[in-house]
Amino acid sequence: MSRLLRNAIQTPDGTILESRSVHDYKEYEDANGWMYIVDGGLEYLRRSVNKNAPAEDLSVTEGDLPHSELRDIATWGTYGKEGDEELKYIKISEMTTGHLTACLRSQSRMYPQTRELMEEELKYRE
Repeated sequence: MSRLLRNAIQTPDGTILESRSVHDYKEYEDANGWMYIVDGGLEYLRRSVNKNAPAEDLSVTEGDLPHSELRDIATWGTYGKEGDEELKYIKISEMTTGHLTACLRSQSRMYPQTRELMEEELKYRE
């Protein structure tokens, strides 16, 4: 079974809901008045959408795309080099080589698929 690299939907009004970790529950009331939810991070897909106004599935699993495209979809949350900035998510492709190396060395609890994607990114840059 392929592992998730992105768990997201786009509602009919264009809003993107993305769940980044296992209990990262997101909900949104669309302009059409319907509630949409996403949950599960990279562990599982949990959705609630309206079948009469469906959301577009933006989720991606391993093997769906080549690395040259996955690197622009998968993201990593960062608080900046000193850890004192507001959390922001950056694409794997936008991380510096030093940042990738530091994450691989220091972050033992990241999703295995994220680790593998970062390792593949370093190879891709060679």
